[in-house]
Amino acid sequence: MKFRRPVKTQSKQKQWLTIFSDMMIIMLVFFIMLYSISVVDAQRFQYLVDSFQGEDIFDESSSVVAEEPEASHSEDDHMDDDSNGNMEEDELESLLEEVRSYIEDNRLEDMITATREERGVKLVLQDRLLFGTGEAYILEEAESFLDETITLLEELPYTVEVEGHTDNRPIETYRYPSNWELSSARASSVIRYFIEEGDLERSRFVATGYGDTQPVEPNDSSVNMQENRRVVIFITDPDFEDKT
Repeated sequence: MKFRRPVKTQSKQKQWLTIFSDMMIIMLVFFIMLYSISVVDAQRFQYLVDSFQGEDIFDESSSVVAEEPEASHSEDDHMDDDSNGNMEEDELESLLEEVRSYIEDNRLEDMITATREERGVKLVLQDRLLFGTGEAYILEEAESFLDETITLLEELPYTVEVEGHTDNRPIETYRYPSNWELSSARASSVIRYFIEEGDLERSRFVATGYGDTQPVEPNDSSVNMQENRRVVIFITDPDFEDKT
């Protein structure tokens, strides 16, 4: 009679352990994958949050909004400048017409001229209207025209430049050693009259004496010399002042 050996369970136990270890490995891998996915998703989520809350997007949008008012201001400033320029031009043209009307009404065409230049309104007064020979005192005959000029200047805030000019005949007196002193004194006398007789700011005026250095005609005849002896008054255009 044969005896059957009892079946050993060792192989089954090993098989179970192998399966268990495989399952543990699979679960470990699974959890590792879950963890990695969760980390990636968190990073992506944070990136999305940063993209909406970051400085780049909002800075760009805010800069565009901020620049629009500046552009609007520059356009407004440009329009204001044009408007002011037109107003100043109209005022100077009006002054020129009033001076010309006064000259014509008082028949002073041979002693006073009024023109419009880039520099401003130019008034040229012959010295015989204003001064005695070799002197810088204002004659009484000139006061009416100077008073009319004061009235016009009181309405305008512009700079007034007064130039004195002589012919080339030398002068040598105690008071005026040369034509430089005489021409400067004549320009200053006109300005002093404007300030003392009118309500005008001293800071608006500039006096310059050129002597005989800027003749308008050759000093070869008495008529031409008379043209060179003059006082020039410039009511300066503000646009011209800005360019210089």
